[in-house]
Amino acid sequence: MNLSAAEEESAEEIHIPAEIDWEMLDKSKFFLLGAALFSGVSATLYPFVLLKTRQQVAQSQLSCIRTAFSIVRHEGVKALYRGFGTSLMGTIPARALYMAALEITKSNVGTATVRLGFPEPTAAAIANAAAGLSAAMAAQLVWTPVDVVSQRLMVQGGRNSKLPSASTCKYANGIDAFRKILHTDGPRGLYRGFGISILTYAPSNALWWASYSVAQRLVWGGIGCHLCKKDDEVNENGVNTFRPDTKTVMAVQGVSAAMAGGFSALITMPLDTIKTRLQVLDGDENRCRGPTIGQTVRNLVKEGGWMACYRGLGPRWASMSMSATTMITTYEFLKRLSTKNQNGFQTTNN
Repeated sequence: MNLSAAEEESAEEIHIPAEIDWEMLDKSKFFLLGAALFSGVSATLYPFVLLKTRQQVAQSQLSCIRTAFSIVRHEGVKALYRGFGTSLMGTIPARALYMAALEITKSNVGTATVRLGFPEPTAAAIANAAAGLSAAMAAQLVWTPVDVVSQRLMVQGGRNSKLPSASTCKYANGIDAFRKILHTDGPRGLYRGFGISILTYAPSNALWWASYSVAQRLVWGGIGCHLCKKDDEVNENGVNTFRPDTKTVMAVQGVSAAMAGGFSALITMPLDTIKTRLQVLDGDENRCRGPTIGQTVRNLVKEGGWMACYRGLGPRWASMSMSATTMITTYEFLKRLSTKNQNGFQTTNN
């Protein structure tokens, strides 16, 4: 590429929709529409979560496809949604807490970092990381008990299932599981794995939102101008301007989210495997206590070496990538639907 061509490409600006912050949202519409939209997303992706959980608990390693066929053959198609009702009931309040903490933190931290003199890209990455951290911590207060109950139901095989029971108890439904766990282990049983859930999801969310912010800028800077319609006029500095349509914005957001989701899944997979086993498996000696983190790690290493910590990586990577893509496009669409005034535009230099 010659110098003049490089200079011509660098003299470009992409006008993308401005960030919609917390103050611009109609809160009632935001939470009501959010509950409906994310319930649909959860229903679509739930089988991947169940497959990931089954693989993490199994003592022998089967591929994701073989696990799925085995479940359908021995337990029926409905088994892919075992525990979904309980999960959905918890998803709505947990997601509401998550979205509120996310938007409030992002807005406040973003404003503070800009005032401190940080460049706008750096400020955005810091604000997104802080927002992801606080949102995950808030949501886990509701989500951990729901996760414990739903995962117990996920790994409970049907009558014809060949899956070894992860727990000595059998549960008729989510309410029965909640009651039995509370009776056997007390409130601590419902919050089993809470600490490692925070250690898993808080850094994972911080990493995801920061990665998403960086990935989005990289995508816009790399190929964004080729996806946008060129304006007929140049600005006062003689710079060519590009304005993307809604479909292009959503496509870039989806690609950026998938990149961030896959990266986050790979980094945090061992912690997620340990967390799942802590929440699902019973203790060997004492019915009132589950296995410790040390025991869980030793058992995993004994079963399959350190790579056993990555059991279920395939469905988790696929689930997180698809979930991230679906979630961010749904989330941004939700924010546009819930805004109290028209979207502005912000400029990205390429």
